[in-house]
Amino acid sequence: MQQTDVELWVALHAEPGAVKSAEQKAALGQIYDRHAGLVYGISFKVLGNAQEAEDLTQDIFVRLAERADYDPKRGSLRTFLMVLTRSRAIDRVRSRQSSQRSKKRWQADYVQPTAALSPSDIHSDSDTDSDEQSQAVKAALSQLSEQQKQVLHLTYYEGLTQSAIAERLDVPLGTVKSYARRGLLQLRKILQTSQGEIAQ
Repeated sequence: MQQTDVELWVALHAEPGAVKSAEQKAALGQIYDRHAGLVYGISFKVLGNAQEAEDLTQDIFVRLAERADYDPKRGSLRTFLMVLTRSRAIDRVRSRQSSQRSKKRWQADYVQPTAALSPSDIHSDSDTDSDEQSQAVKAALSQLSEQQKQVLHLTYYEGLTQSAIAERLDVPLGTVKSYARRGLLQLRKILQTSQGEIAQ
């Protein structure tokens, strides 16, 4: 007789911690087979990208295995997965949009003053590195503290929120905000000074 989702869920979390036993793995496999199509479909509809949808689908089932936050009394596992997937997909879209806005701010505030260099120009190893404007941006970044450079990189190149950066670096949120604010102010000042010297 086929087990219900609730029975599989109970079997999956029969032992605390990571999925280890054969019974737990079998339960997770059956849940995946039943609902992976649903999770992927929602992911793809929201994200509009097959690879991102596949990645999110895997993440959803990893979370399902690691965290026992589904309550059978509050609804079906299918409904739980639908809500969870949609929520996580929307989070990714917002993160993507935040990253795009951050890059635009970077270009408008700090790169445009040096002939609209793109962020990739800063890390380029090509012959264009000899360009004075590219060197000006690199020189400005090199004058920041390691903490400021790290926070700016995570913000503008990886699109992380300040909360996510604080978690990754294991530092208080206020510290991240301080590094970001001071780093941006110093970067702008250095670039403006550099432009003034070139103009003279």
